[in-house]
Amino acid sequence: MTKLPEKKSSPSEPTDAEIFRTSIGDVKPVRKQNSVAVNITPRKNFSSPIAPSPEIPDTLSDFVTDETLDEFLRNGLSRMTLRKLKRGTTWPVQDMLDLHGLKTDEARKLLQAFLHEALQHSLRCVLLIHGKGLNSKGGEAILRKLTRHWLTQHPAVLGFCDASPNEGGSGAVLVLLKITR
Repeated sequence: MTKLPEKKSSPSEPTDAEIFRTSIGDVKPVRKQNSVAVNITPRKNFSSPIAPSPEIPDTLSDFVTDETLDEFLRNGLSRMTLRKLKRGTTWPVQDMLDLHGLKTDEARKLLQAFLHEALQHSLRCVLLIHGKGLNSKGGEAILRKLTRHWLTQHPAVLGFCDASPNEGGSGAVLVLLKITR
């Protein structure tokens, strides 16, 4: 790191500190008035009974064929539904989950919990970021394949497609969920 040369002031040039002092003039401390001593007493934490989270059954299979789906649509739905999902204008993304760097078991459980929570809040469109697999061993996108495979198995998933480039492109997936009431 190079050190900048110090600014030398000649006897006729005032230093920065002198300029500052002359510009602010005489300074007087503020009188202590209208001050109140605050006594903060710690609040008692009232423990509310925590409802146990329901056990989410692990029903998704890890057995994947070599084919990775770029898009998926449940039987009986119009292809127009998938086009609307790709455009992103009909259903805005309401929540997202990032699965980067997780092991497959962790990712599967987290995905199931996330989808369960999304359904509880009646979310229609969510974004899942699984990555492109650029840093994985062999350059194979394992989470990409598995995430998309798991989504095809989940009964509440109506369809999915690659996210737009600004949302992650092929490293993320937009998911359309069935609203249950």
